[in-house]
Amino acid sequence: MPPDYYEILGVLRNASREEIKKAYLQAAQRLHPDKNKVAGETEIFLDIKQAYETLSNQKLRKKYDSTLPTDKQSNLPIRLKTYYSRPNLLRSDEPQLIYVLLEISPHKNVGEITAPPLNICLVLDRSTSMQGDKMEMLKGAAIKVMRNLRQQDVISMITFSDRAEVVIPATSSYEINRLENRIHMLNPSGSTEIFQGLQAAFDEIKKNSNKDYVDHIILITDGRTYGDEKECLKLAEQASQLGIGISTMGIGKEWNDEFLDTLAKQTGGSSRYISRPEEIQRFLIDKFESLSQTIADNVILEIKIHTGVKMTYAFRTQPETGPLPLKDSIHLGPVLQDTTLNLLFEFRIDPSLTIQDSLTLTQGLLKLNIAARPTPIQPIPIEFSSAIKDEVGNEMPSQLIIQALGKLTLYRMQEKAHRAVEQGNFELASQQMKQLATSLIAWGEQDLANTAFIEAKNIQNERTISGEGSKAIKYGTRALIMAKD
Repeated sequence: MPPDYYEILGVLRNASREEIKKAYLQAAQRLHPDKNKVAGETEIFLDIKQAYETLSNQKLRKKYDSTLPTDKQSNLPIRLKTYYSRPNLLRSDEPQLIYVLLEISPHKNVGEITAPPLNICLVLDRSTSMQGDKMEMLKGAAIKVMRNLRQQDVISMITFSDRAEVVIPATSSYEINRLENRIHMLNPSGSTEIFQGLQAAFDEIKKNSNKDYVDHIILITDGRTYGDEKECLKLAEQASQLGIGISTMGIGKEWNDEFLDTLAKQTGGSSRYISRPEEIQRFLIDKFESLSQTIADNVILEIKIHTGVKMTYAFRTQPETGPLPLKDSIHLGPVLQDTTLNLLFEFRIDPSLTIQDSLTLTQGLLKLNIAARPTPIQPIPIEFSSAIKDEVGNEMPSQLIIQALGKLTLYRMQEKAHRAVEQGNFELASQQMKQLATSLIAWGEQDLANTAFIEAKNIQNERTISGEGSKAIKYGTRALIMAKD
C-alpha cells in the first residue's frame, strides 16, 4: 500500500494546490535538515518533500489518487463519536430542538502518545485584598506545583496589583528550587489590574511558544478589574490565535465570574470557583495534572451552519465543564490521555426545513495539534445530520446524552434565574431558583439545594442574588455535569 501523502502533509484529499503548498512550506520550515538536527526527522522531511512533489503535480496526483482505496479511512490518532437526543426530526409547522453530543478521544489503535512538555505561566493577584490566608495559601500552592513539575516543563510566574512583576521568568523546572525564596517574599499591596498581569504573562509564554509545548496561562484572583476588561479580552483573542490557552480561578465572592468565564472560553480554557483559601492548592494541582495529560492541544472546531438552522447553545461537558462561544470557529480545549472531550450542542430547526427527507445541521472541520507527531494532523471532517419523518422513531437515545442533558438542565436553570434578575423579573427569578432547589434535592445535592432556597428568598426580599451564593450555585451545578454517576 502506498504512503498516504495527504496524511503526511496534514491536508484533506480534496485540498487545493494552494492548501498543499501552504502545508508543505509550514512543514519544511520546521523540519528542514538545515534547521532541524533531531534524529529521524530528516527522513520525515524527505517524505514530506515527496508528498508535495506528487500532489502539487496534477498528472502525478491523479495517478497517485487512483492507487488509493475509495473506502480508505485515515489512521488518525483521534476517534469521534456522535450522539443525538432524538432518532429523527418531525415534519412539523413548529420549530424543533435537537441536541448533539460530540465525543472526542484518543484512538486505541495508535498506541500510547507521549504528553508534550508544559510551557505554563502563573499569574497571581497580589493586591491588598489577598492579604492573610489567601496569599499564604497561594504561595504554598505555587511552590508545591513547581516542585512537582517534570524536567522538560517550563514555568514562569507573574504577580500583579496595579502593576505587574515578573517574579520568575520562563525557567526550566530543574532551576526552580533556587527561586522559591522569591515566592516566599511576596507581600500584598495595591489595587487589581488584571491586564497588567496578563500582558506580562503573554510575553513570558511567547519566549518558548511552539507546537512542541502546551502553552497555558493560569490566572488566579480574588477581585474585579476595572476599566481594562476590553484590553484583556483583546489579548485573549491574540492568545487564541497563537494556540495559547488561558484558564482562570476566582477566590471568594468579589471577582467577576462573567468576565473570567468569557476570558477563559475564548481560548478553550476553564474557569473555576475557589470558595475557601484552603482549596487553592487542590484546584491548582488538579489543573496542572490535567494539562500534563494533554495529547492534543489547540483543538478547534470550524463549522458552517445550514441556513434555517441556528446553534442556540454549546457547552463542554468534560473534562472541564463550561459554556462555549457561539461562533463559527470554537476553541474546545485539549484532548487528554484518559478522559474524552465531550461537547453538547443545541440546534433550533426552522419548520420550513422539515419538508425534505433529511437535513444537514452543520458541516465542519476539527483541527488539532499533536506535539508527539512530527507531521501535521489533517483536518477531520465533521457533519451533524438528521432524518426527517412523519413520526418519532422508536430508537432510544444513548444514556450518555440523556445524563448530560439532565445535568445540564440544572446549570441552565440557574442561568435563567440570573437572567430574570437582570431583567428585573424578580418573581419569576425566585420561582426558578426554587425549582432548581427542588431539582437539586432529587439529584441528592442537599447542600447546594439549601443554597438555592436561600437565594430564592434573597431575590424575593432583597431583589438580588448574593455574590457568594451566586457563584456557589453556578459552579456547583457546573461541577455536577462532569461528576460520575
